[in-house]
Amino acid sequence: MAISCRVLIVDDELLVRQGIKHLLNWEHEGFQIVGEASNGKEALELIERLEPHIVITDIVMPVMGGEELTRAIKTRFPQIEVIILSSFGEFDYVRSTFQSGVADYILKPKLEAFQLLDIVKRTAQKIPSLKLVESEDEGGLSIHAMLDKLLSGYEVDANDAIIAEAFPNNKYQLLGADLKQIQTKGIDGNGNPQWLDRMKAELEAELPQAVYFHLPTESNMVVMLINLDSSEMAALTNTARKLAAWTIAQFPGIGWTVGESFSDLRQLALYYKDRFLKMNAYRFFLPESQHLIVYNELSKSTDEIQSFNMNHFTELMNRRQFVDAFGKLLEHVNGLARNYKTDVFEFKSFVSNVIFNITILLGRLESDIKKLEESKYKYFKLIGESTHASETITLLNAFINEANDVIKKRGAAGSNSNMTQLLHFIREHYAEPLSLTELAKHFHFNPSYLSSYFTSHNKEGFSEYLNRIRVEKAAELLQDDSSSIAEISGMVGYSDHSYFTKVFKKLTGLSPSHYRKQYTGKKRD
Repeated sequence: MAISCRVLIVDDELLVRQGIKHLLNWEHEGFQIVGEASNGKEALELIERLEPHIVITDIVMPVMGGEELTRAIKTRFPQIEVIILSSFGEFDYVRSTFQSGVADYILKPKLEAFQLLDIVKRTAQKIPSLKLVESEDEGGLSIHAMLDKLLSGYEVDANDAIIAEAFPNNKYQLLGADLKQIQTKGIDGNGNPQWLDRMKAELEAELPQAVYFHLPTESNMVVMLINLDSSEMAALTNTARKLAAWTIAQFPGIGWTVGESFSDLRQLALYYKDRFLKMNAYRFFLPESQHLIVYNELSKSTDEIQSFNMNHFTELMNRRQFVDAFGKLLEHVNGLARNYKTDVFEFKSFVSNVIFNITILLGRLESDIKKLEESKYKYFKLIGESTHASETITLLNAFINEANDVIKKRGAAGSNSNMTQLLHFIREHYAEPLSLTELAKHFHFNPSYLSSYFTSHNKEGFSEYLNRIRVEKAAELLQDDSSSIAEISGMVGYSDHSYFTKVFKKLTGLSPSHYRKQYTGKKRD
């Protein structure tokens, strides 16, 4: 019997890959989509394992583009045919790939089903050992193709009778293994069939009447769709416990998840993307010893934490009340981490933003932050790569320790109480018609002495410091279009609108109107 032509799709845009996968009924035409990659480097790794006959690849991609990929394929796998995807302005790249031996090319803006089918069939005919075999099911989708479409959010034409025949039981549940942590250690869990083999063996032993299929999900997940009777749900949970116990001894970083049950197969995408993956993300905050998450066993999450008062934190930092400021910050972060429903991306972003702000605030307080400025990027990277909330909090504590070292080294300059009070007073009263004379009168200084004192104890003179504080506040207000520029000018202490505009442009490089347009896309003034 003739074999299907195996096809690998390579494009850095997920929507393009999904569009190609679902543009044709590939299996009916004698083809099989065996995998997809987002760049040439990923594609070469998949080619080793999947042995496709044809690679359809974009020309411009990060890491490794289509031109370099084509040369690598023709050097290492000369029997594989390559079809290039390109835009109108990339013909020079396409021409260079023809010199490397590509079979054909397709313009993305003109990609249509009949054109794609014609090109892949003509390309397949160039492969001597291959004869296309068309499905005999009158165009019907295979179960695997149907699940792939449903998982991608596409509608499927299969009627209820066909679904009932393939899935005879009344409930569906998702069982999956999260392999992210072992993959960071260089172990290719998804490429190793032992995971699937073990899952199938346990399911056959515990749920002999159930129907299950391996879903085409992310490379860091192995997920099975289980069609079972509602009376068998406890048995599925028991199966997951056995799988979790099996992996703890060998790879303790693997986590297992048993999703919420559902009754309509057409809701597969909803229950996978919006519920199962969200549940799986809970393990970032749950105890590291918890290797199994079961939907029905999740405890009620803690109350939602109130948003962090960044203005109050900034004031504490400006007043040099660092112990109080850092204490409140850590209290808030630990509170977020106790709620397993906290969004992981938002949690990491908050911690990174706070580190960024602490660096800026310490710089304003005349501290030598050169080393801290350099190390903050290391923290950003490590926080982004962290796999558990405790790891992120440890990194935050390490940064705070570095910040405290900077504060201590500032020594006597940092403990100058007179200068601290002067700076704080300006920050509190910047919107008033503040002058050096008024400031001297308030603190019982001689105005001439205060001017020289301010310059010798601060990196900016009085006027420069006051203008910077006013401009920073004006920049915040300009990001909201509820007030006009003239109103904002008065709100931050300038009675002369034209002078405000001149000072703002000098310090920011942009006029107030251009600055607002940059942030809101609107021009009201």
